[in-house]
Amino acid sequence: MATEIKVWEIIERQLKPLETTLAHEGRTEALDLEEWLASDPSIIRLGLKVIGRQVPTQSGPLDLLALDTSGNLVVIELKRDQLPREALAQAIDYASDVATWNVDKIGEICAKYTGESLEDVLSETFPEEDLDHLVINETQRIVLVGFAIEPRLARMIEWLSNGYGVGINAVSLKYIRTSAGSEILTRTAVIAEQVEEARAKNKTKKITIPMSDEPGNYEEGQLRDLLLRYLSQDLVTAQRIRDVLLPVCLEQDLITRERLKQEFITQNVLNDPSKVGYVISLISVQIGMQKNDFLRQVIGYEYPNYPWEKDNYFIRPEYRPLVKEVLISLNDRSTEKR
Repeated sequence: MATEIKVWEIIERQLKPLETTLAHEGRTEALDLEEWLASDPSIIRLGLKVIGRQVPTQSGPLDLLALDTSGNLVVIELKRDQLPREALAQAIDYASDVATWNVDKIGEICAKYTGESLEDVLSETFPEEDLDHLVINETQRIVLVGFAIEPRLARMIEWLSNGYGVGINAVSLKYIRTSAGSEILTRTAVIAEQVEEARAKNKTKKITIPMSDEPGNYEEGQLRDLLLRYLSQDLVTAQRIRDVLLPVCLEQDLITRERLKQEFITQNVLNDPSKVGYVISLISVQIGMQKNDFLRQVIGYEYPNYPWEKDNYFIRPEYRPLVKEVLISLNDRSTEKR
């Protein structure tokens, strides 16, 4: 697979080689290439929507995070020069972390970058897809982008893709500035786009989030620690449970879904009030996750309208003093930090 692209411009019936670089033309990877790809990733491949830029992971910031039409997360790693084989290990490191992310976290990353909910972004970007049956983060794909590809890396990518069906590719770009001042980007890829797409759609593994309505059964001390740890996280939904749901449930014995929506609007904690239904759904997902049984131990709810929609939230009477204590402790911590 050739990874070097050479371009000639025809000037007065003569071939003139174009040898330009981003740096030579005063362009940079971070401020120009990354911006171009973030705004329009189609040069990498069609059917991608960037939902995050410089996304924090356990191994450092990921250049670009995208979704494809199958709901798979796509890790995009950029290099300013030749792509070395070490770039593969770095991207796999990122992808292994991304693979553990649930829909809630992905939605928060998307909202922070795009200003829209994940659901709205998907429906606007991929209107022809059946979103009701789309599985988010079913699998992960990797795309390495640079200006040349080390032959050993190309060989490794072909082996992983052809032999094991791994969703991975490398794209080599060439920046060109013509004599007239036009700027052009060209590309070549290790794996043909049609082959990569077919393999992505043939994945059968389904990653689902285990859900449950069963409450936990923790001793009060352990329950307190679990609540403190969860509610002090830097996760938007955890903060909304801490700052809105729990306080309003302490004020009244029972809070309906509509009343909770109104509380979010009244407190003006949302940039876009029209998204309040989606916000409540994220809270519902967090409470319903099997691993968050400690939340269900203190927060009760009913299903009065539909079997899939929680409503009528309340704090179980025996845990109201504990919840008050936890919220006071978190507030004191916040005050000390300021």
